[in-house]
Amino acid sequence: MPAARESLLDAACAALVRRPWAAVRMVDVAMDAGVSRQTLYNEFGSKDGLARALVRREADGYLAGVERALTTPADARERLTATAEWTASAARDSALVRAMLTGCWTERLPAPTLAGVASGSAVPAQRRADGPLPSPGDFVTLVRDRALAALSAPGGPAAPETSELARSCELAVRVALSCVAAPPADGGVAELMHRVLPRQLG
Repeated sequence: MPAARESLLDAACAALVRRPWAAVRMVDVAMDAGVSRQTLYNEFGSKDGLARALVRREADGYLAGVERALTTPADARERLTATAEWTASAARDSALVRAMLTGCWTERLPAPTLAGVASGSAVPAQRRADGPLPSPGDFVTLVRDRALAALSAPGGPAAPETSELARSCELAVRVALSCVAAPPADGGVAELMHRVLPRQLG
C-alpha cells in the first residue's frame, strides 16, 4: 500500500479516537497525514470511500492476525485458543474490529454499507475497498475455513476426522465472538476454550 494512503488511513484512525466519525473532517485528515486534500480525494474519492478503506484495512489486519495465530507451533487446540485470544484482543483494541465482528456500529464510527458500491477509482486498493465488506457471518465462515485449512494441512498437527475438526473450528470462532460481546476476566478466553474444545484436538 503506498505510503500516502497508509498515512491517511493512520490519520483517519487517530482522528476517530478523538471524535465521532461525523465530526472527522477530510481537510484535517489530510493535514495530519502531511498530504494535500487533493491527494486524499485522489486516493479515496470521498469520505465514504475513506470509511470503506478504513473498514477494509481493519478487516485485513484482523484476518492477518488470525493467520498468525493459526501458524503458531502448537497443537490444534492451542492454535484455536490463540485464534480466540487474538479475536478478543483485536476487538478490545479496535472499535472498528469490534463493530465488524458483532455488527454493532455505534454513532461514533463510520458505518459503510456492507454491499459493494460502484467504483470509478483508478486506485486498485480503493476498488477493493469499494467491493463488498465482510459481515459478522462472513467472518465466522472466513475464520472457520482458514482454521480448518491450517489444521488439516499436510504436515500440520495431528487432527481428528475433518467433520469433527470443522465443528471444533466453528465452535472456537463462535466462542471467541461471545468473548467479544461479553469479555471474560483476564485469562478467561483460554480457560473457556480449554473447557469447550474436545481434548482430542490437543
